[in-house]
Amino acid sequence: MNTLAAHPALEPVTLAGAKLANRLAVAPMTRVSAGEDGTPTEAMNRYYSAFAEGGFGLVITEGTYTDTQYSQGYFFQPGIVSEKHVEAWRPIAESIHAGGARAVMQLMHAGALSQGNRYRTDTAGPSAVRPKGQMMPEYGGSGAWPTPRAMSDDDIETAVQGFAAAAVNARRAGFDGVEVHAANGYLLDQFLTDYTNLRDDSYGGQVSHRIRLTAQVVDRVRTLVPDEGFVLGVRLSQTKVNDFQYRWAGAGDARVVFTSLADAGADYLHIASEGRDWIETARLDDGDTITALAKKVTGLPVIANGGMHDLDQAAQLLEGGHADVLSLGRGALANPDLPNKVAGGHELETFDHAMLQPRASLENAEQWRRNARA
Repeated sequence: MNTLAAHPALEPVTLAGAKLANRLAVAPMTRVSAGEDGTPTEAMNRYYSAFAEGGFGLVITEGTYTDTQYSQGYFFQPGIVSEKHVEAWRPIAESIHAGGARAVMQLMHAGALSQGNRYRTDTAGPSAVRPKGQMMPEYGGSGAWPTPRAMSDDDIETAVQGFAAAAVNARRAGFDGVEVHAANGYLLDQFLTDYTNLRDDSYGGQVSHRIRLTAQVVDRVRTLVPDEGFVLGVRLSQTKVNDFQYRWAGAGDARVVFTSLADAGADYLHIASEGRDWIETARLDDGDTITALAKKVTGLPVIANGGMHDLDQAAQLLEGGHADVLSLGRGALANPDLPNKVAGGHELETFDHAMLQPRASLENAEQWRRNARA
């Protein structure tokens, strides 16, 4: 492998027109550190700016809720639905830019996987199917997920319009782009997943119908925010926060998913491996990798996620043409300055599960900043 100082992840890259200092991105990670009304806080500003100061070329925010109906997934999750939200996000975007990174806001609708919504107590999804597993205690949940009600056409339109309005607000707040969250078991992924989508209308059945809602969201966002300089990505995954075993039917379905989103106007695809390393979820039945297939069939840049703090794996993935950019979650929590460490040939800190707690990750970023200035 290359020496650490010459690691391919340190090479600059252009992502859908946005020039990045390197190929390392901070993955979206739920922090539940906003105010009760979803307003971002100064602590969040310090948290995000630490990654930019630490050398990451791209910072993708945590999933941010998009409407005042069913989209919020957690109490104290940030939103982007009010003027107060926009104004509070603006200094965060400015801080990320000041640190030398690009800022992308992830837009998220929780759907049936909502365990805290200040606007209502019921949940909604594609079909009245109780989600697998249990709520996540790290983010304030406990017990089984409630059974959602099946979304009506009006509910679906509200969700689509929420994504589009949120994208407009993110641009107003100074972000370089948005990422539509269609991964990890949340609403758009619920529509794509065969066992949570039992609909018999144009959104259910074959995969080309199940990906339709995500494509509509992308199209609506691109219509309202047509600027070529504003990046529009989509995050996808096979696995979910409540189901690490699920996989798509195969390469054929993957091609339909990828081309549908490219045709709708996506600028990049971000393919995640919830709870697993990339290598465990990337290989398809025909031997290809899901990330390489996405690049091949769409021509779009691809961000790969899952265990990218393993520098050998990261180098092999980039040098093998499997992706263009690597996103890190747990590795970034343990090392807010990971790109600078890699460039300097320094050892990386080991991830501790306690870092998943929002307070721990905020304190870790503060500790790194103090050490860097010492």
